[in-house]
Amino acid sequence: MLIEDSCELHPSSDEKFGGGVGSQRKLKDWSIMDTYPVLIGGIKRETKEVADIRFPFTGEVYARVCQAGAADIEDAIAAAVTGFETMRKLSSFERSKILDRLADQIGQRADELVHAMVMEGGKTKKFATAEVARAEMTVRISAEEARRIYGEILPLDWSSDTKHRTGYLMRFPVGPVLGIIPFNFPLNLACHKLAPALAAGNSVILKPASATPVSSLLLGEMALAAGAPADAINVVTCPGERAEIMVRDPRVAFLSFTGSCAVGWHLKEIAGRKRVGLELGGNAAVIVHEDANLDVAASRIATGGFINAGQVCISVQRVLIHRPVYDLAVAKILAAARLLKTGDPRDPTTDVGPMIDRVKAVDAHQKVKEAVKQGAVVLLGGTYDGGLFMPTILEKTAPDMRVNREEVFAPVISVTPYDEFEEAVQIANASDFGLQVGIFTQNINRVMRAFEEMNVGGVIINDIPSFRVDHMPYGGVRGSGTGREGPKYAIEEMTELRLLVINRDGGIE
Repeated sequence: MLIEDSCELHPSSDEKFGGGVGSQRKLKDWSIMDTYPVLIGGIKRETKEVADIRFPFTGEVYARVCQAGAADIEDAIAAAVTGFETMRKLSSFERSKILDRLADQIGQRADELVHAMVMEGGKTKKFATAEVARAEMTVRISAEEARRIYGEILPLDWSSDTKHRTGYLMRFPVGPVLGIIPFNFPLNLACHKLAPALAAGNSVILKPASATPVSSLLLGEMALAAGAPADAINVVTCPGERAEIMVRDPRVAFLSFTGSCAVGWHLKEIAGRKRVGLELGGNAAVIVHEDANLDVAASRIATGGFINAGQVCISVQRVLIHRPVYDLAVAKILAAARLLKTGDPRDPTTDVGPMIDRVKAVDAHQKVKEAVKQGAVVLLGGTYDGGLFMPTILEKTAPDMRVNREEVFAPVISVTPYDEFEEAVQIANASDFGLQVGIFTQNINRVMRAFEEMNVGGVIINDIPSFRVDHMPYGGVRGSGTGREGPKYAIEEMTELRLLVINRDGGIE
């Protein structure tokens, strides 16, 4: 996952700005182009610097988006500081109602959001439709959690000299939240940052990926229409290096970043004393033991490895199969993969669309070619056409090959036999990453052993590591990041625990 993707910039001082982030529009023909201003303190702002947003399937320009300069970024931070003072004074009821109305907006404008995600990110129409539904649910969950930011009563009279003392714990919002969003889930992951921030009483600055900014701009518009205070909503589109201004600024209280490992850890180093949540990459493993339901496992592995062109941080990448069922399981995975339709993401029947750009496809293909030179065998795919990468299954790979060691972030999986379950756990654990692992088995003892031994954020039984429900705690360990998403858990990250101690005896005269 990456914070930035290449995007050519075009200064245009006389540009006439179209509908963009204006009032609600009907779904347009796929080819129509708009220009979108940035959103600073709830106000649309035109800038001279403009970037072309290209449809990954054809390379044609889909939209143009204004780019924030240093002065715009300064204004966004200042607005967020002011907006925080408004947000933190809102009651939980008021914050919850804003988010409920935002969820309504997402549902009402679903077609527009689907259109944007297909065109800016190459996401298939069916997968974009599912993402809109998830985004609406993420916001509704956050609306619920806005009412459930509980405190705690802590008895302090544990010794004779603390008699009649009681502690009261409450959570308070930390301040402006900066959310940096990746290209692969540009709407739902924006909601995972914006909605918990507002639920907690914080203001927010969203910085979308350069390749997929339209979804975030539409979301910002919807948040304002839902009644969020204007200064609390900022959507800053700009190149990645410019976003570092906001990361370094001490007025920003919390950084929530989803993207590549290299960029994420770099941002943590420069963030100063602010809190940081990182959801980074992975090379997720699946273990298929001999007692697994092979039909279910094969179908889910094909889905988890190839949907969204494999551009998911918990995408299936390494498949470890018990040797007694290896041949049968591989045959079923191949059959399931061949049922997937690869092609134009605008076609409602397409399962696998293009990668975000051709540069990423070339990089993934290089890793596959390198593995083949080192002895791997291509069972399926292994080719690409422009940004369209064919679903690829490799056999006879080694742990030190880049297709196993690194995050491929493309529709590429490897299949490897193992003899003992403990061996599979060790292979799965032998990674710099630690997001989630999927294990197919009917044996509860194996389940609990894996739960204790796997060094990951989540162990998913009888399903793939790509499984995620939006209210569950989600995040990784080791190189995969720090902190947890999911509205309840993100709110905990975005709030500060404060203690009040009352001495009843001290008030007696």
